Amino acid sequence: MTFRTFLRHLREGAKSVFRNGWMSVASIVSIIVSLFILGVFILLVLNVNALADEADSNVQVSAYLNLNVSQEQRERLQKEIQIMPEVKELRFVSKEEGMQELVEGFGEEGMDLLEGFTDGDNNPLPDSFVIDVVEPTTVPLLADKILALNETYAEKPIMRVKYGEGMVEKLFEITKYVRNIGFIFVAGLALMSIFLISNTIRVTILARRREIGIMKLVGATNTFIRWPFFVEGALIGMIGSLITVGLLYLGYSQLRSAMMGDITLSRSLIPLEEIGYLLGGALVLLGMLIGIFGSTMSIRKSLKV
Repeated sequence: MTFRTFLRHLREGAKSVFRNGWMSVASIVSIIVSLFILGVFILLVLNVNALADEADSNVQVSAYLNLNVSQEQRERLQKEIQIMPEVKELRFVSKEEGMQELVEGFGEEGMDLLEGFTDGDNNPLPDSFVIDVVEPTTVPLLADKILALNETYAEKPIMRVKYGEGMVEKLFEITKYVRNIGFIFVAGLALMSIFLISNTIRVTILARRREIGIMKLVGATNTFIRWPFFVEGALIGMIGSLITVGLLYLGYSQLRSAMMGDITLSRSLIPLEEIGYLLGGALVLLGMLIGIFGSTMSIRKSLKV
């Protein structure tokens, strides 16, 4: 194909978009509706996954020490836990720090409620290690490994290990289902979008079956006939997807602005700059591919003249 022929196909494809009037508008609207629904679900799934990841990352293991543990034993135990491959970060929390955090957790009533226990001699809290993990799903395994360290000491230094047993496993199961269901919804909507848009474009091409037949009769090859339709489908897909990206950008920006009053909610939404270019590029590319695919599938029967 010469460059001149390629320019001719581009020109004819662009002309067809405007020449077909309402049929092109119908195809573009079909793409906008389908990709907008798909884009909304993708944003929803991305934000739900982000929340699930945040919930996973907040899972910690707390190892509480017996009151008679010496500093030497504590330091040895700390080193043994730190070298475990599941451990990301370990923080020692003294009984005084633990009491201070407890008081702050109760707020203004904390001082009155816990008065008399904040003194070092009367503090009933044990020293502890707070451990962040590399992979949240390894929390139960890490807890078992920490408890097993008791067997290497004459007197067990670890009183108990706490990580939300039962609830953590349910959290991991729920987040796994959320991700899987979200992926299935997005894949299903993508397939539905392809089917809906290709059918709309097929109607457009069927309405021009006579034009295709005439081109065949005057000796035009199938490739020569196809190219303007490929260009038309790509342009329709690009126009529809660009409008969709603009609508999603405005809608998401307005939603984040409306939530700025609630810091917790606003932080829970992924910033648009983190996903905007990737999502926008993917939707534009998908729109163009759907347009080309719809044209390819729809023109096949018309070429059998």
